[in-house]
Amino acid sequence: MTGNTGLDEAIEYHIVNSLGWPSLRPLQAASVEPVRSGDDCVLIAPTAGGKTEAAVFPLLSTMVQEQWQGLSVLYVTPLRALLNNLHPRITKYADWLGRRAGLWHGDVGDPARKRILSEPPNILLTTPESLEAMLVSQRVDHNRVFSGIQAIVVDELHAFAASDRGWHLLGVLARLERITGRPIQRIGLSATVGNPHEIGRWLQGGGVHGTGKRELRVVSEESAASAPVPEVLLDFVGSVTNAAKVIASLHRGEKRLVFCESRRVSEQLAFELRALDVETFVSHSSLSAEERRRSEQAFAETHNTVIVATSTLELGIDIGDLDRVIQIDAPRTVASFLQRLGRTGRRPGTRRNTLFLSTNSDSFLEAVGLLLLWKRGFVEPITPPPHPRHLTAQQLLALALQEGAFGATTWREWWGTLGLMDDGDEVLTYLREEGFLIEDSGLLVIGPAAEKAFGRRHFMDLLSSFNAEKELRVTSGNKELGFISPLALPRAGSEKLDPKPILMNGRAWHIEHVNWERFEVAVSPAAHKGDVRWHSDAIALSFEMMRAQRDVLLGETPDVPLSRRATERLKLVRETRVGQVSRDGLVLEKSGEDIHLWTWAGLKANETLRAGLAAGEGRSYNDLMVLRNGADPQQFAEIPFDNLVPRIPVEMVKNLKFSAALPEATALMTLSERFADRAGAAAVASERTTRPMVPTAVPDHNRPG
Repeated sequence: MTGNTGLDEAIEYHIVNSLGWPSLRPLQAASVEPVRSGDDCVLIAPTAGGKTEAAVFPLLSTMVQEQWQGLSVLYVTPLRALLNNLHPRITKYADWLGRRAGLWHGDVGDPARKRILSEPPNILLTTPESLEAMLVSQRVDHNRVFSGIQAIVVDELHAFAASDRGWHLLGVLARLERITGRPIQRIGLSATVGNPHEIGRWLQGGGVHGTGKRELRVVSEESAASAPVPEVLLDFVGSVTNAAKVIASLHRGEKRLVFCESRRVSEQLAFELRALDVETFVSHSSLSAEERRRSEQAFAETHNTVIVATSTLELGIDIGDLDRVIQIDAPRTVASFLQRLGRTGRRPGTRRNTLFLSTNSDSFLEAVGLLLLWKRGFVEPITPPPHPRHLTAQQLLALALQEGAFGATTWREWWGTLGLMDDGDEVLTYLREEGFLIEDSGLLVIGPAAEKAFGRRHFMDLLSSFNAEKELRVTSGNKELGFISPLALPRAGSEKLDPKPILMNGRAWHIEHVNWERFEVAVSPAAHKGDVRWHSDAIALSFEMMRAQRDVLLGETPDVPLSRRATERLKLVRETRVGQVSRDGLVLEKSGEDIHLWTWAGLKANETLRAGLAAGEGRSYNDLMVLRNGADPQQFAEIPFDNLVPRIPVEMVKNLKFSAALPEATALMTLSERFADRAGAAAVASERTTRPMVPTAVPDHNRPG
């Protein structure tokens, strides 16, 4: 290393002598000046691209040079497991300079929390929910703990921005800025996204100090022209059992990470692999934290092994050097595929790779369409969910808990121009009318309706922005295995337990007893295969993803190797669905009283379009609209799309967190706006319809999505 990196000399010394690096990676070198300037930044690189160091090394250098004291840097991620993974690494970097890093999330015990409060570390690794809990806790002296914060690092920024957790984070961050009395530098770390500048501006928010006054710097690691082309192969295997056979026979002696699109498939595959004597570990969100840690640690330390995971390992958790990534069926986005592909090719002389194994014709078509988009260079833009009124309500109630009371006319001072609070006046009016907040001498305090709706467990339900599925705790003896959906178990009051074992952590378990009062399941090992299922909503694929599938059916093939089985399956899929696509426009066919319209536009666009019809009965899928009772595609040209939203069943309101703090009509409108795809619907409406040249074979639309 030349010594002119712009970093503190001690960090330069340890990069060479402790880490053994001859130099910084390109992103790390390019990020030093932007981060040290104090500007807001978005740092973009593939998984395992060194983004953490790109942010932490410059911040530590500035921390020493400017003599920041106390808690100066927050490091926020969406996953506790990722925090646990990063904590030893960041602690080591802080130790180089005589600084400290601390960890605070839901699994951290009370003694560790007391140490942090008595002597705050210089860097705190945490989640937005834990920050919120600290803000509302009477045990935390806000000014003492938070007043010295200079910067926040938001890891996996794309994951935050695409969900309500991102809005929640921005609301909490605005309140922290009010406490510090100055802007907090915001540094987002992200994998490749289609609109990095827009997401950076969103991260800046409005906040107390506004967004227009702050500079934004986007630093992206470009792939070197000499970098080897990724090795991507598509195969068709026809079933999960066959996928296990292929995985067991290929790449023996190597470390393989297998991604599945559901917990159920991951459990089935792990069981099949173990039956074939393959050392297999499992990681998904319904396993206990201890089981996931054990799997990830064992996988990191061994070879000739497989770890089967859902998207939980798509984010930046370090599980060591990988040889292979295998994808069962297809991820839902190109961005997700790039995250997974980036897990490989980290060692010199290796290249990134992914083997796709499709288990049915529909998922095979999804995989081909996704690879077509990837080869075109397409990456989805991230769009934060619109009109987060339910989180507006949550923030107002959380502020009342934090401060005890706040001004009925001055509440906006806590969030400034942050878009989260755009509907604040409407929401606040409802909270006051319904007794969620009550006024006393011009101040608003928590009211009886809020106590009733959210007061359980000291308002813990108010501190998390996402709905967690209600699951039962699964135990074998004193060991917690994970959590399971009630759908997989006998109903309460049933005397006879289902004799079929359940799958958990890739092993079969016999149900010994279900305690519905404590919501626990006692199990014992079983010898033969079981099954398990979790709740999942219909999968809404994007307009771009569906149009890529349409292009595949019309003859376009991605420039990637296909196995002989995949080549034969592609030919069969095209022959089977030839009557569902046309170069001349949308395919329309009559089926009794119904009209089948093959739009290939995605579930959201189809539902948005159907809502614009005078007779909107029917049903939508990702590829198809079924129109009933006189609905006529000739009406498409008359539909005004500006404010059009799909119709959402009222029972769906329960899926919107904090919906109890909104009028039912407002909650429904919020859900409708989030499910709308007006651009896709308008594109469909502009196309002419044609009738199929050959009879069409309707696929099984009982599948999700």
